[in-house]
Amino acid sequence: MKGKRRPKPPSTHYSMMDELLASTSQPMPQRNRDYQLKQMTEALQELMQAPRPTNNAWRIVSDAVNLLETLVQHGEAPIKDATGNIIASHWRDCDGDAVEIRDNSGLLRDAIAAMVRAGDHLMNGGPLRLDGPGLTAVRAVLEDYQAALEALPHRTMVRCHRSTEKRLLKVYGSAAYAAEGVRIVAI
Repeated sequence: MKGKRRPKPPSTHYSMMDELLASTSQPMPQRNRDYQLKQMTEALQELMQAPRPTNNAWRIVSDAVNLLETLVQHGEAPIKDATGNIIASHWRDCDGDAVEIRDNSGLLRDAIAAMVRAGDHLMNGGPLRLDGPGLTAVRAVLEDYQAALEALPHRTMVRCHRSTEKRLLKVYGSAAYAAEGVRIVAI
């Protein structure tokens, strides 16, 4: 009699080998940066203008928001505001110097909430849409992500992707145990 098969772990975008092979002294190749930013811009445009935006557009924008959240909250030497919330952290730039990655607009939490509201709107039968304040917050987060993408080495950005995937898989795996007030939306 055969034992139960273990479920296959979810696939990730980057592997450890991708991380190890990525440059520590050069930013992500320009074509990769351009592609990422183009995808994010087009997905945001779709959420704003398409009659029925796709789930994929929501996922792409959510990924950008989650990546910036990782950069802001999970780097070296986090910086907290007066209320104890992490508002920035440090990562190593292409020269090996510490660079502060910050939520410059202060709208990261608002962008996260906007993406949840858009997902809720879909679950309630409406199209995926960002409201006005949500759109402002997401645009600001995308600008901050673009600045980080230009400043940080390729390996750091791959590590950020891997860390974000691990963090989200852990959240999804513990959805039944989410803290009070935490909403998990996956569409």
